[in-house]
Amino acid sequence: MDIAVERAMAVFWSRGYHATALPDLLHATKLSRGSLYAAFGDKHALFLLALDRYIADALARMDSELAAGREPVDGLRAYLAGYVDRTSGARGRRGCLLVATAMELAGRDAEVDRRVGHFFRAMESRLADTLSRAKAAGRLAAGVEPASAARILVCFVEGLRVTGKTGPSRLASQATADALLDRFLG
Repeated sequence: MDIAVERAMAVFWSRGYHATALPDLLHATKLSRGSLYAAFGDKHALFLLALDRYIADALARMDSELAAGREPVDGLRAYLAGYVDRTSGARGRRGCLLVATAMELAGRDAEVDRRVGHFFRAMESRLADTLSRAKAAGRLAAGVEPASAARILVCFVEGLRVTGKTGPSRLASQATADALLDRFLG
């Protein structure tokens, strides 16, 4: 099932929810129609599993980058560098399944709304925790409030995912990420 969900995720990621047809999913997962329906129920249920997988992978990556044992500023730099990497070149043009899903389905699908909202809140919470550790270590600039800075960083990295579709240079994206983070540091 995990392999089928991963393959379905790739199809949804490249085509979007509405443009993905059942034959696309059958071909990608190598399942028959009956097996796909027996295993997952329907296209929407499979999509939600694929979205859950994407979110879990993203949060695991974030937990690794921002690990509590790591110096918080180093973690923030690693986190932003990861986004720069994922938004540069061919990877950047691929875009983000979560952003694409939010643009396509948010406001029309309660399950998608719940998942996207949860993901953004989880990102913000992890960033606020890391920024709070940086503040406790005396590494944040005066007046920088961790919760507000975390919201700004979430908006920034998701904006990188959108602008990455236009192919900005990795160097320009990294310089922008560094400049933003430097505004928060003391």
